[in-house]
Amino acid sequence: MLEKFRAQARARKGERRAHADYTGGVYGSLLAASVVVGASTLGNFPRVELALLLLATGVAFWLAHVHAQLFGARMAQRSLDKGTVLHVCREEWPIVEAAVPSAVAVLVSPLLNLDVQGAAWLALAVALISQVGWATAAARRAGAHWREVVLTDAVNLVIGLLIVALKFTLKH
Repeated sequence: MLEKFRAQARARKGERRAHADYTGGVYGSLLAASVVVGASTLGNFPRVELALLLLATGVAFWLAHVHAQLFGARMAQRSLDKGTVLHVCREEWPIVEAAVPSAVAVLVSPLLNLDVQGAAWLALAVALISQVGWATAAARRAGAHWREVVLTDAVNLVIGLLIVALKFTLKH
């Protein structure tokens, strides 16, 4: 009986992974990169403040996406129940997850002897690498041919390079 329960749990977990949507991760990484660029153009933020700003922005946008999903498209189709709310919260959670690597990069930057601007550059690089990583995972999970994976990575890299160009342009 216990083994049957475990097998069912593994099957549900595999099913969730097979249907995973990495859009939130790509979006959240792009958001983290934008937060780093925006914050660094305003001056030198203390590391903890920048890390908290990254996480708080991720949570705020996660809540906005959950709200939009629940009260936008979903509510028109059916009434809300606890299962639907939890499903949407899990579905949009990669937006928050995507902010974590950049926040950690900022917090560990003193170990690499980086000043605050160096920490911002590290966080930006981590966000852009994460963005391409999420896009690769999404394309591979969707069963994309290797050429499509390369194309989606290239598009995400170009978007990331535009953000880097903004950082250079907006620097005062």
